[in-house]
Formats: sequence, structure tokens, C-alpha cells
Amino acid sequence: MRSCITAAWMILFFLGAVVVAGAQPASRSFSKEEIKKMAETRAVIETRFGNMELKFFPDVAPNHVEKFIELVKKGFYDGTTFHRVIPGFMIQGGDPNSKSPDKSKHGTGGPGYNIKAEFSDKPHKRGTLSMARAQDPNSAGSQFFICVADAPFLNKKYTVFGEVVSGMDVADKIVSQPRDSRDNPNERVEMKVKILEK
Repeated sequence: MRSCITAAWMILFFLGAVVVAGAQPASRSFSKEEIKKMAETRAVIETRFGNMELKFFPDVAPNHVEKFIELVKKGFYDGTTFHRVIPGFMIQGGDPNSKSPDKSKHGTGGPGYNIKAEFSDKPHKRGTLSMARAQDPNSAGSQFFICVADAPFLNKKYTVFGEVVSGMDVADKIVSQPRDSRDNPNERVEMKVKILEK
């Protein structure tokens, strides 16, 4: 079991997402039809280790789901990497700066806007898709993480907006890659993300 000190370090670990100064966090209301459509939408993350299929939770985090789907449709995530991997915890990706070979900037990029927090009772467990953020709760953008193990110390502190429905073996392969002192894999683990709509 992780100690409280380790848990606190893990939370601080995410303080790399960019906060857009002076920007109002994105937030709007959604119709039942919009929620239903997002709930029926799936995404696939393609990697050299295989694919992970995602389902979304627009009932609790509609703004995060909407923005993620928008970014995927624009090709925003294609060519980005899983730039942080910690065995027994999670894999993190979605930073546009990770397209660059300069690893010193990995983990500091975003889409140019923030999303208002949508914390809920959804737990951080193995397979959970959640949004990384900086110290400000309303600072999520494009960076996300997938838990490879239960992480209850993150509950109600980060926005859970989906889960992996197939391909967790791929996440397990990614998280076990040799990595540097910043937990960035030695060899790039690039992704391509596409949307599957009914």
C-alpha cells in the first residue's frame, strides 16, 4: 500500500499541465440528446503495442468529454506520446509538446484553454481515464492519464471522464517501458487517436 507521502507526491506529479492565464475555464450545459450521443461515442488510442478502446462518462463530465472528442477529431493527439509512465500507477499523455524530441518540454503543453473541474464520485481504479491538471482545479486541458492500478487518493481531485473498455494489456506494456528520471519512456510511445461514432 502506498504511504501518504507517496500519495501526495503522486498528486504533485501532475503539476505540469499548462494553466492559460486569464482564461475563463470552459463550461456549458448539455441537452439529454448531446449527453446520449457522447455516451454512445467511443475512441481508440492506437500505439505500436496495440489499441485501447475508450468509453466516456458525459453524465458526470460532459465538458471534458466534449473537449476531448473535439481534439481527437482535429487530430490534436496524433503524434503525441505517453510522456510519463509509472508502474503500479498510471500512464499520462496528450501534451502537444511531446511531438518534439526535446523532452525537457514534455508535460508542459496544452490546447490553449482550460476546462472547469467536473469532479464526481467516479473512482480512480484500474482502467480509469482521467484528466491531468495543474494546481488550479480548473486547469485541465488536453493531458490525460489512464490508471493501471486503483488510485483512490486521486478521487474527487481529478476529473474522471471515461474508462478503457478493451486493451488494458496495452497500457500494461506501455507502463513497463524503460524510462528516464522524469518517468518519460526512453523510446517514444506515440499515439494516434480516432473517434468511433454509432
